[in-house]
Amino acid sequence: MEDQLKDFMDYLIIEKGLAKNTIVSYERDLKSYLHYLKNVESIQSLNDVQRVHIIHFLSFLKDQGKSAKTLARHIASVRAFHQFLLRKKATDQDPSVLIETPKLERAMPKVLSLQEVEILLDAPNLSDHFGKRDKAMLELLYATGIRVSELIGLDIENIHLTMGFVRCNGSGNKERIIPIGKTASEAIKHYLDYGRPHFTTGKHRDDALFLNHQGHRLTRQGFWKILKKLAKEAGIDKELTPHTLRHSFATHLLENGADLRAVQEMLGHADISTTQIYTNVTKTRLKDVYSKFHPRA
Repeated sequence: MEDQLKDFMDYLIIEKGLAKNTIVSYERDLKSYLHYLKNVESIQSLNDVQRVHIIHFLSFLKDQGKSAKTLARHIASVRAFHQFLLRKKATDQDPSVLIETPKLERAMPKVLSLQEVEILLDAPNLSDHFGKRDKAMLELLYATGIRVSELIGLDIENIHLTMGFVRCNGSGNKERIIPIGKTASEAIKHYLDYGRPHFTTGKHRDDALFLNHQGHRLTRQGFWKILKKLAKEAGIDKELTPHTLRHSFATHLLENGADLRAVQEMLGHADISTTQIYTNVTKTRLKDVYSKFHPRA
């Protein structure tokens, strides 16, 4: 069964071209699935898996306190795996075909107000090269709405300050071009001229746009630590995630009348329904403002 899992992972990487985090998620889910089949159900061949075994696996996860979102993700992984096996004729049936996915309530994205964004973007100390880097990263995130994984994946050649755009590879290795505003362009130029050289002096040479103190490409974990530190220094008590500036970017654009399709393209969403969640955020915020300030609310 492990060999079939390896074949499936190779398929996701080579043929589907999925993002690294997505690949890791699939592998983690399916390893737990195979471990359950072998050690709990005593199944040695995937051709012997029945619908009831998958239902038992999901019940097992539910008994462990897994959320509906986690269960839905496991179902998606298991279903994709069995469909792959059937197409490759490694099995002669798909036991996942009638498994229902639990209905999920879509959580409203956490966003910052315009004032909070301004405070956060002004938090980095520009007197040293770390602050210049952090300022450039935050300005670029808010200016473009790119994912943190896309941010740290940028090379210097992906930034075109004269033309005013950034070229990045998103989910599924799909390339997209996003405009950069004047403020973000100035912060990036200042970092490239006066900040980045300090990260490369006598150290490992890297083409990455944003570097850590060792001169290597900054990691997602490294960025997350920086964001939490700056938010704390700025006095922002809201729960932040690495996607907070991305959510704020989309919400503020729509609040100011941006076209939903344009926002979808900039965010790199394959389905516009994913982008529409931000219209719900703007409606909620408008209701809050109305309730707070209208004399007859």
